[in-house]
Amino acid sequence: MPSLLKNRLTKRALRPALTLVDRRIRLRTERAAEPLRSELAALRRDTEEMRRGQYALGLLLDGTGRGAHRIPPAREIDQLVAQIGALNGDEAKARRSVVTAYRTVVALESLGVGRLAGSTSNVCGKLATVPLLAPPNGAILEIGTLYGLFAAALTRMVHRAGIQPDLTIVDPLAGSQLQPGTSQPADPTGTPVREDVVRANLALTGAGSTHHPRIRQGFSSDPEVRAEVADREYGVIVVDGDHSMEGVAADLDWVEEIVAPGGIVVLDDYGDASWPGVQEALDKHLAGGSSRLRLLGRVSTSAYLRAE
Repeated sequence: MPSLLKNRLTKRALRPALTLVDRRIRLRTERAAEPLRSELAALRRDTEEMRRGQYALGLLLDGTGRGAHRIPPAREIDQLVAQIGALNGDEAKARRSVVTAYRTVVALESLGVGRLAGSTSNVCGKLATVPLLAPPNGAILEIGTLYGLFAAALTRMVHRAGIQPDLTIVDPLAGSQLQPGTSQPADPTGTPVREDVVRANLALTGAGSTHHPRIRQGFSSDPEVRAEVADREYGVIVVDGDHSMEGVAADLDWVEEIVAPGGIVVLDDYGDASWPGVQEALDKHLAGGSSRLRLLGRVSTSAYLRAE
């Protein structure tokens, strides 16, 4: 049989049949492969659309022009919800507040001037936690504001909780962010730290129509500044100014004098390895045993305290 297939005449005689068999095999193969080709083409289109969507999302939420990106993984949000739930006892409310805070951050940074300082987790943690802790009144003091966007977001969040905000800000507003003893790099936004910038950002939340924020330019350690803003008891105080141990300690001593009974004090960057003086100051302050402040817990890198 092998010798027959090698015969030239036999090959010539079989050629039409072999050609027909080959054609039928190729046709069946092509028909079988057609669904696969269609599926691959659809996959390529879907992949391209996904890439365009990711690029557009990156333009909106990546760290360009603000330093920190705003694209948190699910585990980060879940951890935030668990930490806040441990403070207020209701994870369902905690999740709702975190999602609302995140949407607020994205909206204000998209429309505002400058940026919110800090990681997405820490910023959203502060915004979500404060209203859930039910401060006794809407008088808010922020020590250190940068561009005022966090203050704008916080007034929006407490307003949503049914608390009418009455905001006071203390900040040197010296053109750039100041931290004694450190050299701060140029801000990624390129925007100067000035009062007109802060007021423009506060206006995004209706400041001037729903409430009239008070901005006192200067340092929280200045006696004149303290005397001017110590005209009320504050339901919420955010301490985010001088991050040195001495500066935080001085702010905490002052806070003891002006926080309302039941008031909420937020100490930013507590437990942040970049600012060890913050935790050192609070731990020493509470260790004395005579403080009006009681530590409720920590969410991300902020400590929460309630005044007696």
